[in-house]
Amino acid sequence: MKMCRKTSSMQLIQRLSYSNLLGLDDNLKNGSVKEGTLNWEILKFKSRFPREVLLCRVGDFYEAVGFDACILVEYAGLNPFGGMRSDSIPKAGCPVVNLRQTLDDLTRHGFSVCIVEEVQGPTQSRSRKSRFISGHAHPGSPYVFGLVEDDQDLEFPEPMPVIGISRSAKGYCMVSVLETMKTYCSEDGLTEEAVVTKLRTCHYHHLFLHKSLKNSSSGTTRWTEYGEGGLLWGECNARQFEWIEGDVVDEILFKVKELYGLDNEVTFRNVSVVSENKPHPLHLGTASQIGVIPTEGVPLLLKILLPSNCTGLPAMYIRDLLLNPPTYAIASTIQAICKVMSNTSCSIPEFTCIAPSKLVKLLELREANHVEFCKIKNVLDEILQLYRNFELNEILKLLVDPTWVATGLKVDIEMLVNECESISHTISELISLDGENDQKLSSYANIPSAFFEDMESSWKHRVKKIHLKEAYEEVDKAAEALSIAVTEDFLPIIHRIKATTAPFGGPKGEISYAREHESVWFKGKRFAPRVWAGTPGEEQIKQLKPSIDSKGRKVGEEWFTTVKVENALTRYHEAGAKAKSMVLELLRGLSGDLQAKINVLVFASMLLIIAKALFAHVSEGRRRKWVFPTLIQSNRYEEMEQKKEHRVMKITGLSPYWFDAAEGSAVLNKINMKSMFLLTGPNGGGKSSLLRSICAAALLGVCGFMVPAESALIPHFDSIMLHVKSYDSPADGKSSFQIEMSEMRSIITRATSQSLVLVDEICRGTETAKGTCIAGSIIETLDSIGCLGVVSTHLHDIFNLPLTTKNTVYKAMGSEIVNGKTKPTWKLIDGICRESLAFETAQKEGVPEQLIKRAEELYKSVYTEDLNSEKSKMKVKSVSSMRSIEPCNESINETEKFFKDVENAVCMVCCNKLIEVCRNKTTTEVAVRCVVIGPREQPPPSTIGASSVYVILRPDKKLYVGETDDLQGRVHAHRLKQGMRNASFMYFLVPGKSLACQLETLLINQLPNHGFRLTNVADGQHRNFGTDDISLESLTLPR
Repeated sequence: MKMCRKTSSMQLIQRLSYSNLLGLDDNLKNGSVKEGTLNWEILKFKSRFPREVLLCRVGDFYEAVGFDACILVEYAGLNPFGGMRSDSIPKAGCPVVNLRQTLDDLTRHGFSVCIVEEVQGPTQSRSRKSRFISGHAHPGSPYVFGLVEDDQDLEFPEPMPVIGISRSAKGYCMVSVLETMKTYCSEDGLTEEAVVTKLRTCHYHHLFLHKSLKNSSSGTTRWTEYGEGGLLWGECNARQFEWIEGDVVDEILFKVKELYGLDNEVTFRNVSVVSENKPHPLHLGTASQIGVIPTEGVPLLLKILLPSNCTGLPAMYIRDLLLNPPTYAIASTIQAICKVMSNTSCSIPEFTCIAPSKLVKLLELREANHVEFCKIKNVLDEILQLYRNFELNEILKLLVDPTWVATGLKVDIEMLVNECESISHTISELISLDGENDQKLSSYANIPSAFFEDMESSWKHRVKKIHLKEAYEEVDKAAEALSIAVTEDFLPIIHRIKATTAPFGGPKGEISYAREHESVWFKGKRFAPRVWAGTPGEEQIKQLKPSIDSKGRKVGEEWFTTVKVENALTRYHEAGAKAKSMVLELLRGLSGDLQAKINVLVFASMLLIIAKALFAHVSEGRRRKWVFPTLIQSNRYEEMEQKKEHRVMKITGLSPYWFDAAEGSAVLNKINMKSMFLLTGPNGGGKSSLLRSICAAALLGVCGFMVPAESALIPHFDSIMLHVKSYDSPADGKSSFQIEMSEMRSIITRATSQSLVLVDEICRGTETAKGTCIAGSIIETLDSIGCLGVVSTHLHDIFNLPLTTKNTVYKAMGSEIVNGKTKPTWKLIDGICRESLAFETAQKEGVPEQLIKRAEELYKSVYTEDLNSEKSKMKVKSVSSMRSIEPCNESINETEKFFKDVENAVCMVCCNKLIEVCRNKTTTEVAVRCVVIGPREQPPPSTIGASSVYVILRPDKKLYVGETDDLQGRVHAHRLKQGMRNASFMYFLVPGKSLACQLETLLINQLPNHGFRLTNVADGQHRNFGTDDISLESLTLPR
């Protein structure tokens, strides 16, 4: 009641009394709960199911009182009965025709509803109708009472389990119970993230937490502490739950029986399929960042895997398989099925899909109608079609194992086929199938056809006529008798009216169908029987009497009938009711017979759901030109050398899964992964997209699906973990960095040599220096574990750390110069990229230019010197010999400062490259000696015959970068140009013309990023050194 917010429901709450289960105040009008009253009867039903909203049939309405009336007003949008009168008890309800909508509104908000029906039919005067509990509606399990009489199909929602979570020595344990299916599944050894993922992706009815969760791994009783347990607590704390203790499975089953009012004798089948080699379920971050579950801004993987017209049960199967990847054996089987499907040339069935929970509930409650039996027969016949077709037979045999995993039922192919044939034959013997025409509705010229259509369509064409031959004959005889009675009693009157009255304004009469009263009567306008005395038809006129309804009240002034017609109507209704009762009895009997075959029916239904899902995936995969990967089994017990041979993932032509390769819009990458990749690249360079693409391809391959590539070799990973970004959690009092560290703890704890770990922009949520060191330590740990994966970063100081990695490989995202601007190619290349394109990205996104310029100034004033200082620690020295510059501790004039800025930028750009050289060479020291040639000065003799890179410091503060083996001649040539006579030069010597050319282009591409203007930017377009992609084999450096 505390959750109610509507004004009307809050006013009703004020009139509640908490002295009884109904919440009724006996001081208010109609508030008595004394024996014999309706409230007393409702209270008896409520005491059996106190947790459920109770709706009681009263005439043409379903009513609720007290607490339940408040819930109806608040959550079902109904108005209180009697308005807002303060002297009566809270009461609300809905018309009979709106029951389904009301139940949907309540169950959508998590309520269970108990429905009480009243026995229909005549009752003795002043006696109360008998009532009984006709059924229940739960979230995920609709109300089905009376469905057997309907001629339409009822859509079933996804079943909602009761969930129990506990802590064990292996990790977290989750027990899931489906009351509809009478099954339960227990998963042990789950991580905290896996449990949270399952809670997020599963709509459950009730949640129970075991008291073992209250103790954290450190032995404390604060579940909300940092570290393990905090994420799960944050998820559960936002929901309603109850604590339990004792054996978790036994307690959950006991709670389910209590919640649903089941007898203790009811048993639940364990459908857990235990396998030590099954990959771990996806973490929440992984599932959300590749679109397995809907996430804002992330392309939904399910929409890519399947055609747009494949939804519902097949899509749910694919989603569950992605969230819980199968074992290698099942994944290989699924891939084999898909390959056979891809090459199938014959026609395939429509694949009728029926929710297993729907089958179980309808057959158990004996409410399956003829429509449902026809669908069941379609399922069985399609299984037989698969079996009898040479091409499809292999698919059927392969589908058995995946269906076993999905249902927990072991059914061999021979038993399946035999049972399908038997059950299909049983249904076809009883049910009137489409196309059969052994039954026709009664039809007589003098009786409106709508009468017979309404009276007989609710039971004819349900079962074969041969089973109810006598009942059908009795209905036909009664219909004929009714026609004779109407002809004899009504037609003479109608003929007399037409013969003797004027065309306008005179009396009129007709034989009409009173639908509300289910009767055929004489309807006369401006007609009074006494006027016609003594005329032809007088005998029939004298027999007329006013029509009355089922309660004995006169229907109206225009409706008339006779005793003979009423007797004929009664006979016809009784014959129809008897026939309908016998039809329903046969349908319910068939439900009872098929309930004994429920396991086969569930298995067959699930098999077709899987078949439809895989056929749809193959169709979409072929359209997108995806391929089947080679899936490699991982064996934990192999020798180390053998294991290394299997630790490789090769993907050629990898495209982002959300791009359609068939349309040629994707940038393809080649992945040859034998260890960890340490990935760098500019903003917008495609690092996150590459990680998502690798993760999606690996997951699809591990599940046996097609992958977005030209070819692929994928190990069957024991775990696939993707970390992209973290947000803070104010509710838990945790920052984004705390959340990230919690996820990294889980990843490192779970990772093995058979895992795939993908981390995007590691440790970006904290102070740079310490974050870099934490990132370095994490990379070392993953390197020592020996897993495959990618760690991307913008923390370039990580390359200055003395990391003890053995297998980690440096990779970068490429870029190129277009019209003087650096643009990403989204291609994976070898090497390191230290350029982030941060200023360019900010400018592209509309950040004010003044702000960006100030940022560039701050960068040059602080970070340039810091980076040079870091380079000196790597024994790559920058030595200044600018004789014309005398640094002053107090001040430096503007020109000297400009010279110093250029020197720092040149040293930083070139040192970054030479650090990379040092790692691959035996040299321990490289000298980058920048020398300034002032006005009227010449290069020293040492430059003759040596390769050098030079920068012209123009008077207008624009720079020109070049390389030469004749510095003296080049300086002379430049100074002959107009305005360049007093230009200054800065140069440094390099070992060889090849390196000089590369560093020249590197400076042309990089110096603009440091805020300098160049006159020869176009000269850098012929190479792609902006990403440090320089081939340095055969390079010899001086020592």
